[in-house]
Amino acid sequence: MKNILAIDIGSSKTTAIIANYDNNKNLSISGIGVAHSKGIKRGTIVNIDNAAKSIKQALNDAQRVAGIEVKKAIISVSTSYTKSITSFGIVNIPGNEIKIKEINRSIQMALHNANIPKDYMILQAIPYNFKVDEMNEVEDPLGMSGSRLEVSIHIIAIQKSGYDNINRTINQAGLEIENLVSSVYASGLSTLNDDEKELGVGLIDIGATTSDLGIFINKSLRYTDTLGVGSHHITNDLSIALHTPLADAEMIKLNFEELIKNGEDLIEISVIGNENEKQKASLEAITQIISARIEETFLLLRKEIEDSGLKNKIGAGIVLTGGFTNFYNIKNIASQFFDNLPVRIGYPKEINGLFENLKKPEYACVIGLLLYSIKEGINYEVDSNNNFISKRLELNSFEKKEAKEEEKVKEKEEVATILTKTGHKPSFFQKIKTWLGNLF
Repeated sequence: MKNILAIDIGSSKTTAIIANYDNNKNLSISGIGVAHSKGIKRGTIVNIDNAAKSIKQALNDAQRVAGIEVKKAIISVSTSYTKSITSFGIVNIPGNEIKIKEINRSIQMALHNANIPKDYMILQAIPYNFKVDEMNEVEDPLGMSGSRLEVSIHIIAIQKSGYDNINRTINQAGLEIENLVSSVYASGLSTLNDDEKELGVGLIDIGATTSDLGIFINKSLRYTDTLGVGSHHITNDLSIALHTPLADAEMIKLNFEELIKNGEDLIEISVIGNENEKQKASLEAITQIISARIEETFLLLRKEIEDSGLKNKIGAGIVLTGGFTNFYNIKNIASQFFDNLPVRIGYPKEINGLFENLKKPEYACVIGLLLYSIKEGINYEVDSNNNFISKRLELNSFEKKEAKEEEKVKEKEEVATILTKTGHKPSFFQKIKTWLGNLF
């Protein structure tokens, strides 16, 4: 069994999960730790010491539950640090058969051709379209015949300063980075099905202070972006408009559904600056404040989808995930802003040992990190370590290993046959003869 440590550094909470997996890539969660995020604003690290303390707290809790220590972690990267870049590559195919190395060469050529800003570096490179000779939109060119292979890739580039700050924070927490993964990409791995990614889907991960957008088409991530709006903005609006402390505003937000169902016209809240003083706030005013912020959030997200230039390719609809989706009636509210496209809430895929609270949408990203680590749903990609990765590579390695094992068994059987017939061990020349016979 091998162990995985996944850490999602969010604006409101930091989550660490320890899982293990066997040779068949069966995941099982053994430990979880959740800590309040400190030193994080709008998805980015603004205080390394405080952010490291949050990570360490979550890590210690996860290790205590799991009963083991893990020193390397796969880490989420907020879309606040990144930008989307498109590039293209083309290579000739010697021998007229496309192999893994040709696919890698085409992606490397696309990376070579990419226009990466000086202050950015490659976080991930994901191919979204292959073309073999004149055949376009090839999903997987491996094994196909052709003289030329073209690829279009979506590059997620990260600010170099942001990368350095993440690295320093993780090291200060006593860990090494095994891999860095775009948070919205990870959320997509855990919440989207193949049909949605094939037909085109907009994934919106709304957290406390940011909303990350990912657009998947033809089973590949095509676009990422972020907006500095989230559920905490509702809390701020309530606090300012009602002149009440943030703690009271947060409680109103969290209990809004219950307030609606109870039908109370007035609720008692504290006065900011003097929490012993009480005041009354109308449910109507609270509803207007919340509705205005939610409407603005979805209008901004709709515009972001329109600006991507991929709106017309979204056929499967919109999937909402993240903590914001726990809000009352959010699915029906959202459906009014996306031109009648179907809207659903994205829950993370179930994993063995999945603690009950991890089934909530706010844990979509950290569960996606676990799936990324076993290459779930990944055809081909260049990761944050600049390594070419593919589930195909592992399958090929497995098939070669099996073939070698079969060869060893066959050789033993042949040796046993010779011993039975002659009563002597086979000579060197007999072994060569047997080997040549196997070849031809």
